[in-house]
Amino acid sequence: MSKPKTISRNLNQWDQCDDPLAPLTECQKDSLSNLETIITSYYPSWNPQTNLINSDDEKVQQDSQKDALPVERYQELLQHYLSLERKYVSTYDMKYNLYLNELKSRRTECEEVCSQIEEALNDFSMLYKQYTEVSGKTTSLYEASEQLISDQKQLNATIDSITEYVRYFKEIDVITEKLDAPTLSINSEMFFNILDKIDTNINFMQNNSSYNESGVYLIRYRHCQSKAIALIQNYIFNLFSKTTESILNLKDSEGTPENADAALALFYGRFQTILSKTKPVIEQIEAKSYKRQEYDSLLLECHQHYWSQRGLVLGASIQKSLNSVREKYNGDHCSLVRHSCALLLHASIDEHRLFYEFFSKQSSGLTAYLESLCTSLYDALRPFIIHINHLETLAEICCILRIEMLDEHVQNNFEPLEGFGNICLQLLHDVQERLVFRAHLYLQSDVLNYNPSAGDLAYPEKLKMMEDIAESIREETRQTRMKKISVSSTDSSALEPVSRNHIVIDSIYQKTHMGNSPADLHGMWYPTVRRTLVCLSRLYRCVDRSVFQSLSQEAISLCVQSIENARQEIEKRASTLDAELFQIKHLLILREQIAPFQVDFTIKEYSLDFSKVKTAAFGLLEKSSRLFTLSNNALLQFLLEGAPQMKEQLIDSRKHVDAKLKFTCQRLIQHATYLLIYPVIKLLEKDKLYNANSGQEDALGSAQEVATIVADVLRIIKFKCPEIQQSMQLYLANKETEFILFKPVKNNICAAFTQLHQVLTKYYNAEDLQLIACPLPEQISVMLSSTTLTQGKSNRDAQSTLKKSQSITKQDV
Repeated sequence: MSKPKTISRNLNQWDQCDDPLAPLTECQKDSLSNLETIITSYYPSWNPQTNLINSDDEKVQQDSQKDALPVERYQELLQHYLSLERKYVSTYDMKYNLYLNELKSRRTECEEVCSQIEEALNDFSMLYKQYTEVSGKTTSLYEASEQLISDQKQLNATIDSITEYVRYFKEIDVITEKLDAPTLSINSEMFFNILDKIDTNINFMQNNSSYNESGVYLIRYRHCQSKAIALIQNYIFNLFSKTTESILNLKDSEGTPENADAALALFYGRFQTILSKTKPVIEQIEAKSYKRQEYDSLLLECHQHYWSQRGLVLGASIQKSLNSVREKYNGDHCSLVRHSCALLLHASIDEHRLFYEFFSKQSSGLTAYLESLCTSLYDALRPFIIHINHLETLAEICCILRIEMLDEHVQNNFEPLEGFGNICLQLLHDVQERLVFRAHLYLQSDVLNYNPSAGDLAYPEKLKMMEDIAESIREETRQTRMKKISVSSTDSSALEPVSRNHIVIDSIYQKTHMGNSPADLHGMWYPTVRRTLVCLSRLYRCVDRSVFQSLSQEAISLCVQSIENARQEIEKRASTLDAELFQIKHLLILREQIAPFQVDFTIKEYSLDFSKVKTAAFGLLEKSSRLFTLSNNALLQFLLEGAPQMKEQLIDSRKHVDAKLKFTCQRLIQHATYLLIYPVIKLLEKDKLYNANSGQEDALGSAQEVATIVADVLRIIKFKCPEIQQSMQLYLANKETEFILFKPVKNNICAAFTQLHQVLTKYYNAEDLQLIACPLPEQISVMLSSTTLTQGKSNRDAQSTLKKSQSITKQDV
């Protein structure tokens, strides 16, 4: 036993670091290290420490085995060596065995983990089932609790609503008791609260008609509402009636106050004293009238009662005031209309202001009340208006009603004066109707049927007389100015500039006064022209545009006809030239004066054209055999073709005046041409008469006779042409107009002499033509151009001028 122990002890001490039994050299150590490195490279999983540990364990085991089974025989040593050899030979597969063992251990662990997971899942399934059961029970418990709470709230709300609804049914007795109380004040907060409760309860009953006995209580509440409305109505009506009685009693005892302030205090101050009592109640009515028809009807009744009481207060007073105004301005229709309208205008404004002091809600009946109040104005003024014959008075009344009342007052303050404006508009229509009627009669009697006096037709005497008077006035004025200038001059050095100033002033005076014709003076116009224009100027401001267009067309047509009649009378007593110039001048005045009227003078006239009736009647007579035939009936054809047709015709007064003026100018040109070259025209007509008989050489007479005619014509042109131009200047006094009228005359004369020269060349030889000495057209043109008016006027006999002026009365001029 000692020997094995010794071996194992020796083996243990074999490789000791301190005192090894077999110490290795350095070369051996290096060889071992290399061997270790090689083994490690071939067996990466081999760990020398582990191997050492395993070797140590094996040594321990071997030692223990040796201790247990000691090697005593060789056979045991061989077995032991064989076992060791097998053991160490298997070290080559150690890493695979180790990995295999590792895998087996991991599989074992995974199997254990899977078994644990299955156990955990089983536990979780059991827990989820238990959780589901607990959660369902908890949810049902929560829902049951919520339902109980909801039921509790609904029950509480039902109790509250029942209590609230029962209040509406219980309040009827309280409200009825308060309304029947004798101490109830209408103008109090408690009464207003009762009205609000009645309205609220009525609305509740109407909205909840399915409730038990809601219809019965609705009737009871409506009865309370009717009782409250009756109390309000009696309260307001009594206040208005008592105030009216106090005003009427005071007015009857003291008479109508003369002072305006006293009348204002009486008629309006008394009503304003009850304003504090009625205003709160009326405000409640107006506030409720927007929601309930009963209060709207009550408000309308209050309006009607208020207006009836105010009518009693003001009706007789206004009528009496209008009577006093009518007595004061009797005969002065314009002042009567102006002051009467002013009276009702101020009354309307005061009534409007007083009404809206009591009431704030707009009312259409106020305009009707104010209009009825102003009807007395219409009744007072219309009898005077329908008997007025003077056009200027009617026109002035139109201006008062339209401009002063409607435009200045009603339009600027329309709401309170709407009723007053309606009455003024009715009066204006009546005045316009009367004005149109009187204007029509005036145009017929004083324009168309005007009987002119001798002074009205004294042309050109009155124009020459007025020109002489103007010339004498200018001469006197110039002499007076010269005397003042000569007296004011003190030294000779001032003479030259003074004379120059005088020359300048005199030239300016001549330019401004000498060029105007006496016919341009308003007083020198023919009376029908003046009356027509005055009538149109009055109507233009007073009547509507359509009415004025119709009247203006009639007036202008009648005026043109009266001018034509005057022209015929002047032609009988004076000359055709004066008559034509008179007509031209007054047509120019008429056209100039109607130009400022901003209206269309064109009107439509309708007439029936019976021209086809006559043709159809003759056709019916020719087709008498087919009167009763079924096909192509002559009677039916007559009815279809012979019906008169409506024709529309446009009449323009301005164009009528222009056409008449153009025709008159052409007639004047023709007359002036005949006046200057009538013998030449007669020769040309004789040439046309004998033009067919070309063999007659002395158709125009002898050359001596023709020479005499030509000489007479030249003498007539020389002396008559200035007279014609002077007449044009006397009537027209317009260089441009005179040139326009005289140029065609000049052209006609040149054309006549051109034609005469051709005719004379045809009938006479050169010697006869020389004897006749007919001027060429160029010579005639130069002769007419060189002919001028004689400067100044010939000295007339003073006595003849005085006789002429005496023959023309001042009224006629």
